[in-house]
Amino acid sequence: MPSKTADSTPPDDLTPQPQDRANVNTITADDITASLKAGFSDFLARPVMSGFFGLFYAVFGILLVWIMVWLGKIWMIIPAIVGFPLIAPFAAAGLYEMSRRLQKGQAFGWSDILTVMAHQRKREMGWMAFVTLFIFWVWVYQVRLWLAIILQNASFSDLDGFLNIVFFTPQGWTFLAVGTAIGAFLSAVLFSVTVVAMPMLLDRETNFVSAMLTSIRVVTENPVVMLSWAAIISVTMLLSLVPALLGLIFTLPILGHTTWHLYQRAVPPVEE
Repeated sequence: MPSKTADSTPPDDLTPQPQDRANVNTITADDITASLKAGFSDFLARPVMSGFFGLFYAVFGILLVWIMVWLGKIWMIIPAIVGFPLIAPFAAAGLYEMSRRLQKGQAFGWSDILTVMAHQRKREMGWMAFVTLFIFWVWVYQVRLWLAIILQNASFSDLDGFLNIVFFTPQGWTFLAVGTAIGAFLSAVLFSVTVVAMPMLLDRETNFVSAMLTSIRVVTENPVVMLSWAAIISVTMLLSLVPALLGLIFTLPILGHTTWHLYQRAVPPVEE
C-alpha cells in the first residue's frame, strides 16, 4: 500500500493528523492463506534481513531467561517464556516496513529499514510499545500474585523443583489452570488492540487510539477468521520456543510479513 508521503523516509513533522474513521473489510480464510503466501515470499526475498529480526528477538528471549536464572527468580522463567511472545507485534515493526517497500518495488538496505524504525519513536508507535509492555507487566504480576496465593506453602530452589511442583501436584495444576485462563484473556486483549494497529501506525499518519479502535473493529467484525489467525500465531510461536527459542529466527519474520499483508486486506487504503 502506498504511504501518504512520496519520500521513503518519514518527514520531520511526524505529529499525527486527525483522520476519519478507517473502513474495515470483511476477510475470510482465503485472505489468511494469501497473506501467508505473501509473507513467506517476502521472507524468501530478503531472508538474511528478515532472519536478523527473528534472531534479535530470540537472543533477547535467551538473555531474559538467563537473567531470571542469574537473579535466582526460578519461578519467573515459565511466565517469562510464555509471556515473551506478547511483545512480538512491536518487535516486528521492521518487518512491516520491509513488506511495505517490497510491495512498492522499492530498493532498500539495512540503513533504510533501521532509520525508519528509529523514526517511529517520534510517532505514536512509542505509545503502542507502552501498551504492549504494560500488558506484559500485568501478565508477570498476576503470575506472581497467583504463585503466592496457590503455591504459598511450596518450596523450590531450582528449575527442576519448580517444574515438579507445577506439573505434578494438585496445587500446581490449579496454578496452571488459573494462569492459562488469565494468560489467554490478556493475549486476546493484546492481539485485538495490536494485530492491525502496529502496521497501521507505520503505514499511516494516525494516532494510536484510532489505530487500536480500528484493530478491535477488525477482530470483532471478523471474529472467526481473526481468532483463527490468533491461534495460528500462538501455536507457531509456542512451538518456536521449544528449540531454545531458535525457531523464532524463521517463524517471527514470516508471521510479521504475513501480518502486514493481512492488515492491508482488512483495512482498505486511504483514498488520495
